[in-house]
Formats: sequence, C-alpha cells, structure tokens
Amino acid sequence: MEPYEELTIQVPETYQGTVIEELGKRRGEMRHMRLIHSDVGTSEMHLEYHIPTRGIMGLKNILLAKTRGTVILHHVFSAYEPAEERDLLVTPHGSLVAYEDGSSTGYAIFMTQERGAMFIGPGVEVYRGMVIGQNSRDEDLDVNVCKEKHLSNMRASGSDEALVLTPPREMSLEFALEYIGGDELVEVTPQNLRLRKRLLNPDDRRKAKKSGK
Repeated sequence: MEPYEELTIQVPETYQGTVIEELGKRRGEMRHMRLIHSDVGTSEMHLEYHIPTRGIMGLKNILLAKTRGTVILHHVFSAYEPAEERDLLVTPHGSLVAYEDGSSTGYAIFMTQERGAMFIGPGVEVYRGMVIGQNSRDEDLDVNVCKEKHLSNMRASGSDEALVLTPPREMSLEFALEYIGGDELVEVTPQNLRLRKRLLNPDDRRKAKKSGK
C-alpha cells in the first residue's frame, strides 16, 4: 500500500498545459477542472487531482520554476491504496559527489561551484560518497572539495584576491526528500542533514551501473 493525496492547483490559464503534462508524469488523476475569471480580466485554471504522495515530492519546485512562481498548490492526505509498480517519470538529475573524506576548503568549493549548485560551504566535514551539490548536467560527478591551494614562493598576479563563493543552497528535510534519486539516501542525525549515495565507493557505483542494478 502507499499513501494518496488530494491535490488542488490554481495557475494562470497560460500554464495549464505545463501543469497537466507534469502531473501526468507523476501518475496524477485529474478529478475536476474549471476556469476562473477574475475582475481584472485575467483567467486562472482550478485543477483537482488524486495523486500518490511520492508524486508530490519535488512537484512544488518544478512547477514554481515552470510557471514563474505563479502556481498555488495545496494537498491533503486522502487514503492508502494499492501501490503500483510503475515508476514516476520525474526529471533526472546529476549530483556532485565527494571523492574523499575530509574538510571542505574555500579554494576547492570555488573550483567546483562552476559545475553546479553547491549544498555545502567551506569548513564542512564530508565523506566519500556524500552528495555535496547538484551537477549542471544530468550525470553524477565525483569531485574533491577538500583540496588545498598549493603555495609557492612566487606570488602570481591576483593570487591575493579573495575568492567569491556562491552561497550554498539551503538544505531542508523537504528539499532533501524531493531531491534524492533512486541510488541516493537522506541521512538525518541530531546534528546534521546530509545526502549520500547508497554505494559510497565510486568503483562500486560504476559496477552497479554497468550491471543495471
């Protein structure tokens, strides 16, 4: 069995096709749809869906991006129903994965942040297999965020300039549950909230990928 919810969405009429397409990928069953005209001449669609709870995870951020922040969502638990074996057709993502144990450095974060959105800043204890960011490409990438800058007696031009670091994406339990892929886990402790790969060793992950497991 799995939990199902009643989902209500209100969105400008312009984006109804985008919303309906995304809900179809997530096994949402439309129960009701009506057009609402406002006093200022705009039109909005009111949509009601019956959808598995796992189909709602990640939905908010996706629709906010696709509707330019104009969507309004509300959902409430409905009932437990027989679980389906069909997977949801959610958008895949690639992760930036720590390659070794250690403490992240500002220099390594600066060199890595151009590859995607970071989930951590400098001075964070990481371990091999920990997800530390989202890759801009739909593939995983092992990175070394503990690398120190090599010092030399020769001072290069601009070497003393401060590194400009992009603030890391705020991590919450809701975001973590929305983000993880099929080979990833959420790790919750009293002190930390982390994302990690099921298989921490990169060689084990490559073998599992080749074997289709």
